[in-house]
Amino acid sequence: MKLAEIEKSVKKRYAQGAKVQEAALCCPVQYDRKYLEVIPKEIIDKDYGCGDPSQYLKEGDVVLDLGSGAGKICFIASQIVGPKGKVIGVDFNPAMLTLARKYQKQVGNNIGWHNVNFKRGKIQDLWGIRTESIDVIISNCVLNLVRPEDKQKLFLEMHRVLKKGGRAAISDIVSDELVPAKLKKDPELWSGCISGAFQEMEFLKAFEGAGFYGVEVEKYDEKPWRIVEGIEFRSITVTALKGKEGACWERNQAVIYKGPWKQVVDDDRHILKRGVRTAVCDKTFQIYSKAPYRDEFIFIEPKKEVPLSKARPFDCSRNIERDPRESKGKSFKTTTKPASVCMDGGCC
Repeated sequence: MKLAEIEKSVKKRYAQGAKVQEAALCCPVQYDRKYLEVIPKEIIDKDYGCGDPSQYLKEGDVVLDLGSGAGKICFIASQIVGPKGKVIGVDFNPAMLTLARKYQKQVGNNIGWHNVNFKRGKIQDLWGIRTESIDVIISNCVLNLVRPEDKQKLFLEMHRVLKKGGRAAISDIVSDELVPAKLKKDPELWSGCISGAFQEMEFLKAFEGAGFYGVEVEKYDEKPWRIVEGIEFRSITVTALKGKEGACWERNQAVIYKGPWKQVVDDDRHILKRGVRTAVCDKTFQIYSKAPYRDEFIFIEPKKEVPLSKARPFDCSRNIERDPRESKGKSFKTTTKPASVCMDGGCC
């Protein structure tokens, strides 16, 4: 199947879906009904997806929705981020954009503010979105529609436009096995979110390859949405973070991985052994102190703070174990007396 035919097939099917509801394009998804009350039924009926990435948003976020379709998730996001937030929807299909814009003013009036903007464009070419300008990227069953040779570029573009500390929440269809060439030649399966589906492990690797970290599978449907020639296709939702780039500075900090695994490896290939005072640079210490890592560790700050202005480069080749004296100081000789009374919260 020629690449031009892929785009033509997808564009035609979703243009038809903007006119007449097509159930085959949508997985069953339960959205919070309080957000649907202000959205016209035509938008709800003709917006297709396989998950609800909007639940990972918060007030004040600047949100980019890749493949915004009829705008349902954008209108939900508008309510969550509030008047101080902003929502940008990008879609390549003129019919879907027309439908979204048809109700844009009405929905804004219903909500009480207007913070949604729709743009036409390909989601793998976000030239109209400034670098490091987005807090959260969301997408709902659209990444699989991108041509195979553009998928790597898509993830790199996602990473580019996110702010440092930004995050992605992507719902999409994945396969348990690699999709064979025979199925990839079927235009009906392409537009139906089958032929272009990532194999589930390759989907996670695509985030890693673009520089994301903290990649988590938030939802994995036990029951397949479709089975084609024995291959299972199901909906998953993945979240990932941007911000592990930067210099490594030595500030005598350590972390102790609490378990339950004997050891784990992070996205920067740091080995974290259960119960071991592990030496980390300030950048890694700050990353671990935030979600999704913070509940996994005990954090050890040095007795005497090392200002960043006086910190030396961290030796990434050093022994991973931090000697307690590195954090306490070699001259630390304090001796304490035992408490005279045992009370709740004490040590005895």
